[in-house]
Amino acid sequence: MTELTLAQVEDLARHAHAGQTDKAGRPYAEHLAAVAEGVRARGGDAEQIAAAWLHDSVEDDALTEEWLDGAALTPRTKAIVLALTKRPGEPPEEYARRILATPGAALVKHADLAHNADPARLAVLDGPTRMRLAEKYTRMRALLGRPEEE
Repeated sequence: MTELTLAQVEDLARHAHAGQTDKAGRPYAEHLAAVAEGVRARGGDAEQIAAAWLHDSVEDDALTEEWLDGAALTPRTKAIVLALTKRPGEPPEEYARRILATPGAALVKHADLAHNADPARLAVLDGPTRMRLAEKYTRMRALLGRPEEE
């Protein structure tokens, strides 16, 4: 089976998340593109960039774990996507440990957190939501050993 190209992964992710919006009402694909670009800018490789495009797909039920298992992706890309998939009721500490234990996943998560915590992105949210999310992102950065913002 020939592996999917990055362009094919991008198209697939955009299609899977079509119609989905972020908390600010923006098309969700904008977030995926920003995370993929953040991974590239941080020196990530093609496997990590592919995982960035797909990082929320299983968690958001845009794609299934069964689809991911059979997808024409490298085992490393699949492992990163699964590492970044939060489980219902999972404590943040467990989530962070899984990310840190999966080669290549922390870089993708840092790019995700950087975009999620972008002040311009948070500014359009109501005050309580903005504060809650900022605290959540700060805590996750600390659990991942990167307490400073990027």
